[in-house]
This record gives sequence, structure tokens and C-alpha cells, in this order.
Amino acid sequence: MWRDPWNYNFGFGSRIFEEMDKEFAEAEEMLNRMFRTARENPDAVNGPYFYGYQITVGPDGKPHVKEFGNVKPAAKGLVEQSGLREPLVDSAVDEKENRLVITAEMPGVTKQDIKVNVSENNVTIHAEKGDKKYHTEIPSSSALDDKSAKATYANGILELKIRMKEPAKPKATEVRVE
Repeated sequence: MWRDPWNYNFGFGSRIFEEMDKEFAEAEEMLNRMFRTARENPDAVNGPYFYGYQITVGPDGKPHVKEFGNVKPAAKGLVEQSGLREPLVDSAVDEKENRLVITAEMPGVTKQDIKVNVSENNVTIHAEKGDKKYHTEIPSSSALDDKSAKATYANGILELKIRMKEPAKPKATEVRVE
């Protein structure tokens, strides 16, 4: 006996497809509201909208989610535009060189427009030129040597290389067993 593949029942039945249809309908409605808002108020549109997230797995094996873009999801599914953009940032630990390497994508600014601050456990990047405004803070689980930081900027890409401080060696005292 032939069965319709969309109406089978393996414990969850066709409800999974109904839920997927519902999710797609909500996403379509959100996009329609965004486009309607942009058409009705063209002055509110100040460049492209973009939003994304990056998922990486840290050395502790736990996933870390980082959002970026100039819009964020709001409570009702609409987006709120901000003049300040969070650049796409990637960070990696170079264990051989014992340093943190941070790469940030920030097109439309010059190296003179970029301000980088490094503290022992945090890196702040800020850049402004005309309507291009970027800001992000990158926490570090390892202590950073702020005096060793080197930054280069070319073709819209900022690269930072910061040495990590050597972890303090635990002092141990031998205890004599009596």
C-alpha cells in the first residue's frame, strides 16, 4: 500500500511540516513589515541592513555565539537600525607563538579612524568616518600583554596580534609525611 510521504505518522506525524509552514509564514510576515516600513519611510533607510552570528567552539569545548551587524532582532520580529555597526570579528589563539590574533572586517574607514584599546582581559575596537561607525568589545579568557599589541589595517581588514601573558606557575611546597 502506497502512502503519501507528507502524511506519514512516525510519532510526530505531519505536525512537523505544519510547524515549519508556521515558521516560514512568520518570517515572511516579518520581511513584509520591513519592506513596507522601508517603502513608506525612505528617509529611514540609511544603507544596507545586515545581521548575523558566528559560532565557535572555545578551548573549553563550549560553543560561543557572537552577533554582528547594524540591526538586531526586536521583541516583535522587527529590526531596529543602529548607526553603530558591530564588525565581523574572528579571533584565534596561536599557541605556537602564544598570542591572540583578532581579525575585524571594517570597510570604509582608514587606519587613522581606528582606535584600539587593549587591557589585560579585553580588547575594544572603535572606528568612525562619516556614516561608517564600528564598535566592538572582545573579552579574553587569557591575560593579555597590552604592551605587545601590534595592529595592521589594509583593504578594510584590521588585524591585531597580542601576546598572552604566561600563566603564573603554581607554587608548591613539599610536605613531609610523618
